[in-house]
Amino acid sequence: MLYIFDLGNVIIDIDFKRVLAVWSNLSGTPLATLTPKFSQGEAIEKHECGKISDTEFAERMCDEMEVSLSFKQFAEGWNTIFIGVRQEVIELMNKLRAQGHRVVVLSNTNRLHIDYCSVHYPEIAVSADFLYLSHELRMRKPNLDIFNYVLAAEGVTADQAIFFDDLLENVEAAKKSGINVIHVADRSVIPDYFKSHDFSLPSKN
Repeated sequence: MLYIFDLGNVIIDIDFKRVLAVWSNLSGTPLATLTPKFSQGEAIEKHECGKISDTEFAERMCDEMEVSLSFKQFAEGWNTIFIGVRQEVIELMNKLRAQGHRVVVLSNTNRLHIDYCSVHYPEIAVSADFLYLSHELRMRKPNLDIFNYVLAAEGVTADQAIFFDDLLENVEAAKKSGINVIHVADRSVIPDYFKSHDFSLPSKN
């Protein structure tokens, strides 16, 4: 089987409120003023598709939020989104690979976050066979093309894949592609799912 894991709130806990708190502190802008101006809109989507540079992304976001931050300050806040890895998921990924299954990550992300993760959370890449990243593929979930791309690259059919994601829109999109899906509504979902998984069974691939 091919096991496809999202990154944020699936393998690693994230919280945008942490980002805003740092930006608020560094810019001297009250959090209550900053928060309503923050939007996961066009600038983030373009950055996650590799269509704008890190510096252009920072400038656009600062303009939207009407704050003055240096690029270094922006990046410092941006990378505080990460709380820590879900060790139980890392262990399951490694267990799956040990039994001959293929394990990959499929994430809407950006170079700033991936560069940070590679230094502070190297176990993520070590525990996966491959990382499919939106900013490198220049497409993002929930676009069906990205799911079809992963299936083609891995050489499997949709029924041979299981996808774990915390966002319902991504889960529904993958389902339309015929992929088996698990909505990770909270951190107990993945451990609970694998409690009934027989790891002694070899991969069919």
